[in-house]
Amino acid sequence: MKAAVFRAPGDVRIESVPEPAAPGPGELLIKVSKAALCGTDSAEWDHGPLLARPPVILGHEFTGQVVAVGPGPVGPDTAGSQAAGLEPGRFAPGTRVVSGAGISCGHCDWCVIGRTNLCASYQTLGLHRDGGLAEYVLSPASICRAVPDGLDDTGAAMAQPLAVALHAARRGKVGPGRACVVIGAGGIGAFIVAAAAALGARPLVAVDVAANRLETAAVLGATHTVLAGSGPTGTGLATAGNVRSGDPVQAVLAAVGEDGAHVVIEASGAPASPAAALGMVRRGGDVVIVGLQAHPFGIDLFSVATREVDLHGTLAHVCGEDLSEAVSVLAGTPLAATVLGDVISLGDLVDGGLRPLAERKAHGKIVVDLEGSLA
Repeated sequence: MKAAVFRAPGDVRIESVPEPAAPGPGELLIKVSKAALCGTDSAEWDHGPLLARPPVILGHEFTGQVVAVGPGPVGPDTAGSQAAGLEPGRFAPGTRVVSGAGISCGHCDWCVIGRTNLCASYQTLGLHRDGGLAEYVLSPASICRAVPDGLDDTGAAMAQPLAVALHAARRGKVGPGRACVVIGAGGIGAFIVAAAAALGARPLVAVDVAANRLETAAVLGATHTVLAGSGPTGTGLATAGNVRSGDPVQAVLAAVGEDGAHVVIEASGAPASPAAALGMVRRGGDVVIVGLQAHPFGIDLFSVATREVDLHGTLAHVCGEDLSEAVSVLAGTPLAATVLGDVISLGDLVDGGLRPLAERKAHGKIVVDLEGSLA
């Protein structure tokens, strides 16, 4: 079969590889239809390996059709699913499914309490095991969810990143009656804006240096947008509550009130953004760090301590509570169409996908059409 194999920095090859073995206990063999690209994929290609263990087939955001089902129990995410009040599904051949990315053991301390993303032996499809940028992929049935008829494959491929966004929003206790700020509205930030809107945050403020990203954020549910710094100008931001300012902290406080926001989610990875997040959050509020910093940075721990600000990390998602909701949101909203960028072939993966993502030139979510590429 054809697959995108990551071998070394700058070396991702579309090559013929053996098809996966028959599915083992609790596994599904999936014929991949669409796979979305993540910043992690481009980072591995550009300057990895960071998390990946090459050689490995990339791709952890994908959807497809079940072609074979392994025997036995559904697998390691059972504990996490039951902790969330959900029962992992069993899937007949022909079922359209989305897969989560993380594979957990099901019996360590973290899995038992439902925090499967912190599993002591956590592995990720597309980084540690062969992923979905291929004709076929093996995935545990326990981390897969059925795709409803009203959601097409292009949209379904975005379920995993939306699940990541929902998890980040939950870490910050986003919900009705809580003002929320999202710093960085590109890539995962756009999904976090959509997740926060779905969870009822209001007011919901998006901050970015690019006006076009803020236009998208407004469509996704941001009630206010803040154009920070001197980023590229756009055709006009799409909300009446828009605020433009070179000082994002003051602009946010003008939008949410001088006490600050209940929760600030930092999704840009910019070195100065965590400090800005502290300036935007109220006493007793929550700051969630999503954007990964390339180097350690200084932060005002005096402010964290004396204002009782809760500072949270966030990692991936918990399939048992995040993935099903992500599928429902995508099926019931125009989110996928709003954030969609280019749909490319597998052969155009590097120049049409990984390179523009690494160079920050991509506009919208890039999706690889595996089915169309290999027909």
